[in-house]
Amino acid sequence: MSRGPEETREIGFRLGRLLKPGDIVGLYGELGAGKTTMVKGIAGALGIGDREIASASYMIISEYRSSPPFTHVDLYRIESADEVEDIGLWEQIGGGGISVIEWAGKAEGLLPDDMIKVRIVTAGETGREITIEGIDEKDRNNR
Repeated sequence: MSRGPEETREIGFRLGRLLKPGDIVGLYGELGAGKTTMVKGIAGALGIGDREIASASYMIISEYRSSPPFTHVDLYRIESADEVEDIGLWEQIGGGGISVIEWAGKAEGLLPDDMIKVRIVTAGETGREITIEGIDEKDRNNR
């Protein structure tokens, strides 16, 4: 449970510390749930400042030169699975970098089964229920 944006960012930071090259994180949640705030936390764990991360709604794919490389994808403006193919998503994610995809539900069925899923559900004005699937306790200890 997050009680506000700073806690959501901190949860993202802690998740970011667990990620390794090749990991893909899909973010799910309604508009305003805190997906971009979560991205800022994950990016912060890779040494990328908050000011460098903005909602990618107009860029769709933003790449950052970090170690490992970081790719932020925002599918908010994508209307169909065909568009996901057209933007060159597969050339940008996975491999030796870490990728985070906002609005991952728009590409459901196209994304890898082993993707880490983060579900953010609004709980009151500033509260958020955050569920992370795909990293179990054994994984956490080995990362």
